[in-house]
Amino acid sequence: MDGQSTGGQAPACSTMKVHYTRDLILREDIIAKAKEVAELMSSSEEVQLYRKAEKMIEQNEKVQSLIKQIKKKQKEIVGFEYFKNEEMIKKIEAEMDELQAELDGIPLVQQFQQTQTDINYMLQLVVSVIKDTLSEKINVDSGADLPPASCSD
Repeated sequence: MDGQSTGGQAPACSTMKVHYTRDLILREDIIAKAKEVAELMSSSEEVQLYRKAEKMIEQNEKVQSLIKQIKKKQKEIVGFEYFKNEEMIKKIEAEMDELQAELDGIPLVQQFQQTQTDINYMLQLVVSVIKDTLSEKINVDSGADLPPASCSD
């Protein structure tokens, strides 16, 4: 014996299939469940409120005017950056800050931003639950029977 008995089985390294992220193809049932979760989320109260606020913003002339003005100022900054005119860039940035503050002060915009935050939180929570559940399963299922990090171990 060479002191490296494998109990009559091939070493774990020779039988373990290696997967690369770029080659990973998810099983259809996993994709189907992900779509089901997305569908459930899209019908949630948070998403319904988001859609309502989005429509109201699209129809609000004051909000749309401020958005157009901010976009115009952004284009102006690009032009002055090309000519390296720092003084004008600072002036336009200050104007943009005023327009943005005015936009952010509109209750409808605040509601819209809150719905975005709520949806983002919901999504992060779902991802966290999946990650935590998977971590539990991997730790419990694999325990101390992990193969060596490399075949030279």
